[in-house]
Amino acid sequence: QVQLVESGGCSVQAGGSLRLSCTASKITRTIHSWAWFRQPPWKEREGVAGINVHGRTHYAESVKGRYTISQDSDKDTLYLQMNNLKPEDTAVYYCAADVGLRSERWLLQANMFGSWGQGTQVTVSL
Repeated sequence: QVQLVESGGCSVQAGGSLRLSCTASKITRTIHSWAWFRQPPWKEREGVAGINVHGRTHYAESVKGRYTISQDSDKDTLYLQMNNLKPEDTAVYYCAADVGLRSERWLLQANMFGSWGQGTQVTVSL
């Protein structure tokens, strides 16, 4: 089972930027799809951004133009650059990965991913 460890979460003021990282280990099969999900306080988990091995990406409408997902295959690391952060971006952010190759339309579907990290807290204040 792939292990995923997120880092980079912290408290930031609205308008600020953060970059989250997710490093994979114990990889026995090639990961073809990656994604970031988040769970705001008292809400359900939602897909934020996804990327597959072909570089195809998909973003939630709420983060388009502000977030950028990228993946460094040499380092088995996933990133999420978050700019112009808003209080409503406050959430626990989770990294997800799967050996299956997901097309864009499936990259924000939680049930398409078999491996998950423990999450990292992002808090955005006014």
